[in-house]
Amino acid sequence: MSGVSQRKQESRPASARQRLRSETEPQFMSSPAVTGLLRVDAGLSTETVTATNPPVPRVVSGIPLAYRLRTLLGTPLRNRVARSRQRFLKAAAADCRGIQETVLQDLLKLNSGSDFAKDFGLRPGLSPQQFRSQVPISDYELYRPYVDRMLHGETRALLGRRNRLLMFAMTSGTTSSSKYIPVTSRFLSDYRAGWQMWGIELYRTVPGLPHLNVVQIASSHRRSLTAAGTPCGNISGLVASMQNPVVRSLYTIPAAVADVSDADLKRRLILSLAFGDPHVGMFVTANPSTLLQLFESVENDPEQLLRDLHDGLSDHVTIPKAAGRRLRAAVRPKIQRARQLQQLLRSTGRLTPRDVWPNLQVLACWTGGSASAYTSRLREICEGITICDHGLHASEGRMTMPLAAETSSGLLEIGTHYFEFLPVAEAESANPDVLNAWELEPGSEYYILLTTSSGFCRYNIRDVVRCTGFHGDAPLLEFLHKGAHISSITGEKISESQVVEAVRAAQAGAGLWTAQFTMTPEWLDQPGYTLYVDLRRQAESTQLERFASLVEQQLCDRNEEYREKRQTGRLSAIRMQPLPESAWQTLQQTRLNKSGGSAEQYKHPCLMPDPEFRRIFLQACGLTHAPTRYTHL
Repeated sequence: MSGVSQRKQESRPASARQRLRSETEPQFMSSPAVTGLLRVDAGLSTETVTATNPPVPRVVSGIPLAYRLRTLLGTPLRNRVARSRQRFLKAAAADCRGIQETVLQDLLKLNSGSDFAKDFGLRPGLSPQQFRSQVPISDYELYRPYVDRMLHGETRALLGRRNRLLMFAMTSGTTSSSKYIPVTSRFLSDYRAGWQMWGIELYRTVPGLPHLNVVQIASSHRRSLTAAGTPCGNISGLVASMQNPVVRSLYTIPAAVADVSDADLKRRLILSLAFGDPHVGMFVTANPSTLLQLFESVENDPEQLLRDLHDGLSDHVTIPKAAGRRLRAAVRPKIQRARQLQQLLRSTGRLTPRDVWPNLQVLACWTGGSASAYTSRLREICEGITICDHGLHASEGRMTMPLAAETSSGLLEIGTHYFEFLPVAEAESANPDVLNAWELEPGSEYYILLTTSSGFCRYNIRDVVRCTGFHGDAPLLEFLHKGAHISSITGEKISESQVVEAVRAAQAGAGLWTAQFTMTPEWLDQPGYTLYVDLRRQAESTQLERFASLVEQQLCDRNEEYREKRQTGRLSAIRMQPLPESAWQTLQQTRLNKSGGSAEQYKHPCLMPDPEFRRIFLQACGLTHAPTRYTHL
């Protein structure tokens, strides 16, 4: 531990730290899925933060006997995972440091003998301090030459002899070129265990959920092959393809749907399968915007869905001979279900999730960072249904596991990767005080550094997180934004999370809701920011002007430097520019085509710091001229 971090720890009273440990552990060890989350502020006081009017679990009814028998068959597996979760929570609370130091040694041993390990002098037995002195903090570019060799079959470039490569996870990251993240057997095992420990608490605490089906929207793990024949794609597709038969029967969407390349056809398949299943208890996907797009597409054109259900999609899909019977059944007509939904549409005028799936209990998606911009609309459409964040995770690995519903804060998964933390305030320092997981300060913000079984060491994923408290000695973290998404024209340092919070707060006051938005710096007569919005509904110019004014006020409240720059006239007022829905769709497809990412993986940028982005943005949207802007005086 460096001198600075030692002083930080000494400044925290032992009695307060012990109180924090004893108060936090019992609550989280027995926390049900729908509870409050203990947060700890920088002053070490504690308070219980609960969701505003948390949804009441719905009474489950009409469960088929076959599903109840399936639940019975799955009991041993659920019990085994539940025991693993309890062991992990107990160990994490008691010995965060010991677990992390053991993980580091395991990873050094796993990939010893790789060319990367030889180049940087890595070997089992190195202390954490020695490890830090051997490997610099880095991003993907340090590993690109090694990964490029792996793409051609040289797996020993990054991996040890016993570390078997399964696939490459492709991710767009924050640059235009794709990144290839090695997924090994150890990596996959850790990844699946994290998901299982998160999900088992829902199955334990949400009434009837074990009897119900899950709609999971995943992407293919075989979108392409390397020169050596290794699959490249999304790890979610690999996990789906490896499920055992009992687990696979829980999922409404067959794994083969992930391999459908036509985006519109895939959407119609997912809709037909999901709406064709009356026994859905949970939706799982990464981005809440994916769920919104599905639900709103049905709201805008329910007749298309009803036709697809009634007539089937067999004329639109070529089923390969190797496809399973579930995919073949999926494209067949569901006439009775179509009639049920047609009657519902006639009687209520809408096909709301609550009415379509009477037993729907949980929507599982990201709720932190820029994703929170979509949760208010999701709550509006899915009133009364619990929204659960499934943790901070990326192609590079899982990082946190939320211990309660209606919060994005989660326990650091200290048993899988070796974690280090770079304080945001010291990110530009030549000699930053890098901290261990057990050394974090509640209320402080950090970049996460990952050392993983994929061969990456001290890898800066550029995710900014805030420590919200502790479970024993293990930290609780919430995702704020990507570090790359910070904009500063004159020193104001606006973060993406501040923009998201400002727009969310302004929506209620203006009586408007934005389906999507992006803010970017712009130089006209005076430098400032333009907020591009997708309103979906017609709005009067006075409403738009008020919206721009409220966003301005909210941003000033959240960023003192921005407020000072506005008061001194160094920045102009925020301009707002509505764009049609089609423009945003074109933008998303353009970015995906450049990055090689998938629609489910797409992370919409709510703040783009590049001042040239406005020109690129409008061109990508298919607009040759800028529409009318709205601002306030």
